[in-house]
Amino acid sequence: MAPATSPSSVPSIAIAIPCYQEEKTIEKVIADFRSELPDAKIYVFDNNCTDRTAAIARAAGATVIREKRQGKGYVVASMFEVLTEDIVVMVDGDGTYDSTAVHRLLAPVLAGDADMTVAARLQQYSDKSFRKFHVAGNQLVCWIINKIFHAQISDIFSGYRAFTRACARDIPVTSHGFDVETELTVQSLYRGVVIREIEAPYGERPSGSFSKLRTLPDGIRVLLRLFLLMRSYKPLTLFGSFALVLFVAALAASALPAWELLSDHRVVSRASAIVAISCYMVAFLNLALGLVLSSVNQRLLEVERVVTKQLRSTRSN
Repeated sequence: MAPATSPSSVPSIAIAIPCYQEEKTIEKVIADFRSELPDAKIYVFDNNCTDRTAAIARAAGATVIREKRQGKGYVVASMFEVLTEDIVVMVDGDGTYDSTAVHRLLAPVLAGDADMTVAARLQQYSDKSFRKFHVAGNQLVCWIINKIFHAQISDIFSGYRAFTRACARDIPVTSHGFDVETELTVQSLYRGVVIREIEAPYGERPSGSFSKLRTLPDGIRVLLRLFLLMRSYKPLTLFGSFALVLFVAALAASALPAWELLSDHRVVSRASAIVAISCYMVAFLNLALGLVLSSVNQRLLEVERVVTKQLRSTRSN
């Protein structure tokens, strides 16, 4: 998925900043990125801010676009729909991301070596950058996704990313909240998008700024989103895993009835036998379901690629 190019030899770049109540930091974020990329167009996506975020952003020279549907997922979906620049850099408006890292973030995309780049934060951060359990949760989700997709993702929740226009256009965003970063990664890996990570420092929020993340509710939402994405994009892995667990449980439950049948030619532990038979049946049903959904999924992916190819051909003509 090569980056789209503008009529000139230099690709156009958009800095997209999702914002909710960031009046304390948005002016500095805009100034920092304008200093690093003076030719880039800066967009602030106002997600129903009730403070002075939008007014400050306009005064700082950014184009403000309001997204009335509450939630970061809606903002990212809107961002991908309305921006037309060749490359989109997404960065949070809380001032925690290093603007000087944007050049390293853009380098693989500009060179045509990546469709999406991600600023991995887990190597350089202060003690107050993350809430309790956030790093462990991040690493757990990364481990699951890396095992499933044979990837090497180290920071799935980073909000500092760069996309080619083609990549952004082809990712269907369905998440509503902060689980959107998980979806962006999984959707991209499923479609064969080339993702590269660069290390970037992650700072703590300035005084007076507050995080909108809720550890337990958002953590549950991310895990639920991961389950739903696996059901949709890796059904054989998901239902095959269920089948394997049920098959092992069936073997354990059938051990005693089998021994009784071989030694006494009758089954006394009928409850265990019923449990074993039920587990075997459900295991094979899960395996069959995974195989059928995986086959359907593969056909749908082929259709999507054909349609996408046709659309790109139409646009180029």
